[in-house]
Amino acid sequence: MAAARRPAAAGKPRGGGGGAARRSLWLAADGSKRWGEAFFLLYTPFWLTLCLGVVVPFKLYERFTELEYLVLGLVSTVPAFLIPLFFVGKADSVRSLKDRYWVKANIWIIIFSYVGNYFWTHYFFTVLGASYTFPSWRMNNVPHTTFLLTHACFLFYHMTSNMTLRRLRHSTAHLPQSIRWLFEAAWVLALSYFIAYLETLAIANFPYYEFIDRDVMYKVGSLFYAIYFIVSFPMFSRIDEKDEKWSLSRVAVDSLGAAMLVTIILDLWRIFLGPIVPIPESRRCGQPGLAWFQVQNESI
Repeated sequence: MAAARRPAAAGKPRGGGGGAARRSLWLAADGSKRWGEAFFLLYTPFWLTLCLGVVVPFKLYERFTELEYLVLGLVSTVPAFLIPLFFVGKADSVRSLKDRYWVKANIWIIIFSYVGNYFWTHYFFTVLGASYTFPSWRMNNVPHTTFLLTHACFLFYHMTSNMTLRRLRHSTAHLPQSIRWLFEAAWVLALSYFIAYLETLAIANFPYYEFIDRDVMYKVGSLFYAIYFIVSFPMFSRIDEKDEKWSLSRVAVDSLGAAMLVTIILDLWRIFLGPIVPIPESRRCGQPGLAWFQVQNESI
């Protein structure tokens, strides 16, 4: 009997089914993507503690000038590009720079967040009643600091989305496709709103990012902000998720496509739903134009 059992035992995969079986269902199959997601998540406490654990509670911002705000943004964001160059993951050590996931993720996010700051921030001004009042050097009336900090924030948000969406897809793989899509759509909507609400709440103690009605901003404005992520979370998650690896050009085009879709939806909100609070005349956007084109007392 012992001899008869030997072949069966020998035929069993060692280590409980091999590396694929041992890998958590939260983690990516691709080694480079797995390392990149872990890095960005582990990096998050650094800049988060700096901003919300040091600068805001100790009110260091009260002594900040344009330079200090810019340095804060650079210190929070630049390491996301530099650290992976020197601490290279095992999978990345045999790949060229352009094929590494952290490079692709940074490119996707930097494009998406740049468009978000340069264009969509003006919807926050003209639809949500927000304003920045801290000293800052600006581009298109948007502080340079927010361009930088948004990149760090969005990396964290999208890594969280990647891992939770992956786990959800594994859990619903046995269900009909229509039901899987329903679950995924519900999760994307819930996570997007939660993150938008949480960010708005997290910076409530920073007095120089102001809203006409903060309570309405929490409830309704967070839904407006969530539109960013309703579009971006499922699109971003596709990068190197399957066997086909994305080129940098595909990454850039995909990010621009996501940005265009968000822009369309935000402007449809502006036109058909309008501001969520009364907006002063000086900050209103002309109905025929876009949010970043101030049209006053002029027919088009």
